[in-house]
Amino acid sequence: MHEAAVDQSLGTKNVLTSALHFAISVETLNNPPEFANELKNSAQEQVEFMLAEDQEARLLISDEEVRSVVKSRISDVLSTFLDRLSSLLLPETDLVSGFSEDNVLQTLSDIEWLCKVLPRMELMKDLVSKWADISGKILAVAENCKFDSRLWGVKMKLAEVTGKVLEAVGYGTVVLPSRSRVCLLKTWLPFMRRLKTMLESEGSQSGFRMDEDLCECIEGSMVSLVLTLPSDDQTEVLGEWMRGIELDQVKFPDLSEAFEVWCYRTKSAKRRLLERCDRLATLNPAL
Repeated sequence: MHEAAVDQSLGTKNVLTSALHFAISVETLNNPPEFANELKNSAQEQVEFMLAEDQEARLLISDEEVRSVVKSRISDVLSTFLDRLSSLLLPETDLVSGFSEDNVLQTLSDIEWLCKVLPRMELMKDLVSKWADISGKILAVAENCKFDSRLWGVKMKLAEVTGKVLEAVGYGTVVLPSRSRVCLLKTWLPFMRRLKTMLESEGSQSGFRMDEDLCECIEGSMVSLVLTLPSDDQTEVLGEWMRGIELDQVKFPDLSEAFEVWCYRTKSAKRRLLERCDRLATLNPAL
């Protein structure tokens, strides 16, 4: 009975690790695209089902071998994404087969899927930390003047994935040091503002738009994220946000709520400081 239980648990573990391997696979260029995509989609569905319905699979989330597989795949998929995105800057004659806008979108879709399942495995921090580390490199490509009127699909998917990253940090699913939170905000806020502005100016020609749900997700996450920062960092971020409004006449993302809370806290802090100074002066008239 005990051996049967062990065998069953081992079998579940093997199925889960195999499914995870293919669900986050980046070695698709050696297989026919249709077969590779079908295998990946099936594996992703299997992982989602096991994490939601299979009690043994949920218990295996803490298994070090399983977690090691996932962490390794997270690093692989982010590295592949950055390589494929950067390759778009090459002259078209130098582009390698498979390193196209479609491949960048596919890798972003894989990252978006990870954002769905990693919180169930308590591994979202691994993705968020690495995304924060490479954000500057991502935007160096995405905001290249070569792509001002191109890559709308990639830019939209970047906004969606980053929205999930900001949501995880803003609402406390993932805890990062304040410096990392500030960098996330200062890196992505201008991109979100510029993307929305450009999409609105392009009108129906681009075929893309930032819908209300996405805008609310980004704004709500950024407001929550600002309010988790130390006061000096809040001042810096909100100051840059207001300067952006003056320059671009675009309020999105709307951080008014965070600004109001910051004003209230600042006034309260000053009032408490003055009250304390008054008490000290009363107790020590010579001061």
